[in-house]
Amino acid sequence: MYWSGLALTVFATCLPLSTLALLHLHGRDLNAPLLDSYDYIVVGCGISGLVVTNRLSEDPSINVLCIEAGDPSDQYEPIIQDPVYVGANIGGIYDWSLSTTPQTQLDGAARPMPQGKVLGGGSILNAMCWNRGGQDDYNAWAALGNPGWDWDGMLPYFIKSETYTPVYSADIAREYSINYNPLVHGFDGPVQVTDVEITLANLFAALNYLGVPTEFDPNDGSSAGAAFVPTDLDPNNQTRSDARRTYFDPYVSRPNFHVITGQHVTRLLIEGVDSSYEVSNPTPGGNEDGNGMNGMTSNDGFGFGPGGSTPRLVNTTTARLLRRQSPSTSNLRITGVEFAATASGARQTITATREVIVAAGALHSAQLLQLSGIGPSSLLRSFGIPIALDLPGVGNNLQDHCLVGTFYPYNNASYPSPTELTTNATYNALAEAEYNSFKTGPWTAGSPNALAFNPLPLISNNSAGILSGANDQDPTQYLTGGLDPTIIAGYTLQKQSLVRRLAETNVASYEIINNNAGSLTVAVMHPFSRGQCYIRSADPFEPPSIDPRWLTNPVDRQVLIEALLFNRQILATPAMLPLQAAQFVPTVEADEDGINAIINTGIRTEFHPSGTCAMLPLEQGGVVDPHLRVYGAQNLRVVDAGIFPMIPAAHLQAVVYAVAEKLVYISIKPSCKPDYIIRTQPIHGYVEWINLCHFAYQSHNESASNIEEFHRFADFVFDLCINYSVFTVQWDDVLDGIFYHNRFCYIKHCLHSVELNLRVKQVASWVID
Repeated sequence: MYWSGLALTVFATCLPLSTLALLHLHGRDLNAPLLDSYDYIVVGCGISGLVVTNRLSEDPSINVLCIEAGDPSDQYEPIIQDPVYVGANIGGIYDWSLSTTPQTQLDGAARPMPQGKVLGGGSILNAMCWNRGGQDDYNAWAALGNPGWDWDGMLPYFIKSETYTPVYSADIAREYSINYNPLVHGFDGPVQVTDVEITLANLFAALNYLGVPTEFDPNDGSSAGAAFVPTDLDPNNQTRSDARRTYFDPYVSRPNFHVITGQHVTRLLIEGVDSSYEVSNPTPGGNEDGNGMNGMTSNDGFGFGPGGSTPRLVNTTTARLLRRQSPSTSNLRITGVEFAATASGARQTITATREVIVAAGALHSAQLLQLSGIGPSSLLRSFGIPIALDLPGVGNNLQDHCLVGTFYPYNNASYPSPTELTTNATYNALAEAEYNSFKTGPWTAGSPNALAFNPLPLISNNSAGILSGANDQDPTQYLTGGLDPTIIAGYTLQKQSLVRRLAETNVASYEIINNNAGSLTVAVMHPFSRGQCYIRSADPFEPPSIDPRWLTNPVDRQVLIEALLFNRQILATPAMLPLQAAQFVPTVEADEDGINAIINTGIRTEFHPSGTCAMLPLEQGGVVDPHLRVYGAQNLRVVDAGIFPMIPAAHLQAVVYAVAEKLVYISIKPSCKPDYIIRTQPIHGYVEWINLCHFAYQSHNESASNIEEFHRFADFVFDLCINYSVFTVQWDDVLDGIFYHNRFCYIKHCLHSVELNLRVKQVASWVID
């Protein structure tokens, strides 16, 4: 168990109030008390919460408290750290064990909705895939009224969050077309990102045969096609590089970086809002910890027992309205938060002097806002919650990547298969020994990294008809009834964007997730369907009602049908036929009705709920502005996947890291931007990039003995290009020139000293004239 001696956790369980006040992670002292107040309080210590807390605490004058409901923190167990166990802890002690409402548009059954309940959040449980989506995903965000959130605005923060280690073998890179663009990667960020061992390349050959290209770099923003996606795997020890290990553990000694675990934030405290309403303590056997069905002693399919997890409210007949309830005119101040270890435990409060930042994930952030009186007034009124802000967008616009699993087992035993780890004990024992001794072999490749993000026009002859049907839809046709006009206005603009991108040959409409063992799972990437996440009562320990409404818009179902039909073409290619795939789910004979039956029973989440606190203009149903401030509140922000106006075609963890990094440096600490992120206007006509590269190449060839001088010049040129937004590069010249001798000569750009930056500007004055 790696680094187990450094495991510092707080077990803030249900204790008397006087004892609980002493349980606080203050540097390495577990017994230091909470402060009376904090500059910033962050709710949720998942990816975004730890990023924001870490970055704020870089300033020693700022005190930050991050509150996490999960308890205990993980203990660096192999099931968390070792990539071979990816997915094994879903439904375990670090999962909220949530469920959706019955999906009547499918088969009427509820589905699990796993979410991390632990220090590090979903980064402890996820499949470790590390990709960003396409440039068009973020350009669409900006087009919806969010200036600065386009691809160019996001790229510096993607770079900042990662340390990318390229594929370990040039031969493997050539064989599997694994390339990378050094200008879009970070080389000394917190999260370790690398490529894992490859087993089969047949799928990519098949896709190329059918006209689907292989991406040059899956993280350069041109994400349409097949790609070996990197993972958040530490190349030094081949273990998971999650948010806890990257943004918390190395900084635990900071005296101003405070974390408590095992504490459930029950509501925000709002100046001038009546907070006297309370739920009585739950009856025995009720929901004590806020978990879904796996945490309940009695399970009715939703995770709530039939008699008891929802206590009655005191004075619930009439909601108490405030004068400042319109988000367009109000300016509410959040004074702090209320929290408790369990539903029956004593409530405590803590004060924030500057801001409260909600980072509880798309589902729980929406729930917390609603419990605090911020949300659709009709919903709040139905539970007697005082209405602080009538903000219809809270909990609406829920989006998710829904997937359908397939089963095409390969019968040719001469090809390696990951299933041998579960079917061949001898093989697995050898693989385990190799991993434990050398950190190599099959145990390093748990994550499904051979993926494809396919545009619909490249895989279907029916794309024109699907596009026409999508274009002809009335925006309200497949939305739930009774929505506020602002929600409809926002979706109308989103639908226009979705229709346009559905027609593109360079924008992904769905994903293939290949496990190298006979599964070509397909998932909708740009769903037209929209769902909701609403509270069920005023009890903060009752899980929210989660209704993703997967496939309620028929466009999403049509995309999945075409994707499953395309799988048949893939399996019939010369590259795939030698694997001898048996098409069991769906069968090769299945007609459209048979495929629909597979879809109806097989739909599951890809664990990517988002959009419930959307960054959109207020008149489009928005909840937060481009600085992630909640409309109508002066010091409340949301930072997690809930702010996505539209879900990108990506696995979301890299996006959430970047969003959190961006929030800190554009809004909270704008004067502290790292120099390499400050991007001025391009110097049109003054810098001839090709000549600079050629000069560097000549310098290298003519002065090869003076390597130090060449490296210094390479650093200068790279910084010049980063600082002045010169990204129109000629890659052959870059690779042959600046990066020819030593691929590490450019990594210093992330942490340049003031002196070096001054020298960069001096060099700039030499070449800009």
